[in-house]
Amino acid sequence: MSIVATKTSSKPKTLTVPTFTPQVVIDQLRDGYWLESPDFNNDGKPDLIGYGLAMGEIYWYENGPQWKRHLITGGMHMPVGMDYGDIAGNGRQSPVICYDLYGPGGRIDDPDPNGGKIDWIENPGFPENTQRSWERHYIGRTVGMHRLRVGYFTQRQRIEVLGFPIVATENVHALLPVVLFRKPDDVHNASEWPMFTVSNNYFRMIHGVIKKTNLIPGSDLDSVLIASDEGITWMYYDPRAANWVRVPIGVGELSEFEKTGFKGSGDVDGGRLGDDPLAYVAAIEPFHGNTVAVYTKQTDGPADKAIWRRYLLDVYGDPNENGEGPGHCVMCADYDGDGDDEFLIALRGPWPWQGVFYYKAIDARNGVFAKWRVASDSAARIALGDFYNRGKIDFATIAYSVAKYYVAADAKIVVYRNEMK
Repeated sequence: MSIVATKTSSKPKTLTVPTFTPQVVIDQLRDGYWLESPDFNNDGKPDLIGYGLAMGEIYWYENGPQWKRHLITGGMHMPVGMDYGDIAGNGRQSPVICYDLYGPGGRIDDPDPNGGKIDWIENPGFPENTQRSWERHYIGRTVGMHRLRVGYFTQRQRIEVLGFPIVATENVHALLPVVLFRKPDDVHNASEWPMFTVSNNYFRMIHGVIKKTNLIPGSDLDSVLIASDEGITWMYYDPRAANWVRVPIGVGELSEFEKTGFKGSGDVDGGRLGDDPLAYVAAIEPFHGNTVAVYTKQTDGPADKAIWRRYLLDVYGDPNENGEGPGHCVMCADYDGDGDDEFLIALRGPWPWQGVFYYKAIDARNGVFAKWRVASDSAARIALGDFYNRGKIDFATIAYSVAKYYVAADAKIVVYRNEMK
């Protein structure tokens, strides 16, 4: 099914109604929180890695008709955010996970003063090393570590990990530094990685971070979009000036602050339209928020020179007794294959504020987006990939099942097959 839509500064184009078919990877999860889609066995198809906060068990799910489950490691106390990369330099994707975030209270206002640890877990290789265990290697720590991004942020010779704490022991809303860990000479035997503070870049309550490529003028380094108390920020390293650049995009949601204590933004991603690699920024706001907003350019040109305007698209329910809403994740990609990015948002619940909604830009500069519900199960995180090897972007979700926050009924991991033509 398709309809004709009008888009600013372009000819009318056909708008395809999104259709995705679910395939359950695993149900009856005891806990759920994080999901990513690396190709662990190098067979050209993305696999899945998923886990929750309570059990400390990290599993990968091998892409195939049955999505076979494999245990990577157990006994990791309260694993939270993760990313992955070729850490060993052998062509294999290895997960990088932060853990030990909270103290005995198990809440965001109770960080472990000795926690915030980061490990990379060595991929043993397949099929030649299927009997080898996944070995954990320590990277470093900082209190409140909550989100990680793996890439090349300041140089291209050694892989790096950017770490983003969410809270300090002094106060849940205290200013926190972004830190960078750089791969050492002997990555297998190093006691820890060299750590650097990202100068002049302190934030409050960072909850969402997405790595972006090919955005920095004249540079091939990676950059990040950050969702925090301060709203949306694009941050990158300028090698010519040898310093970090911080570009404010918008201040986020401010109207709920007196009621909930939260403000700013909770998760973020940036979308391409035509030749512009960052034509808009989509966000869930504020922390664990109930608001979906987009920031769009009101002037042409690169992101750091543009004038941005915020448009409120949707409000999903009211904040609960903890001041939280159902929103948790945003993912931009060209799902319908027309050259422009759409975005998905993940809602944890309860019903009807759960599942995944799909947004398509009709007239981005004026904040006009079409919307469809494309999934109904509780969703904490969204992972993307061509899971069925058809040249299309599919997506997968894991339920949000975290004690003292929200526990989804019938928690599961689901892959959604992209059926758009």
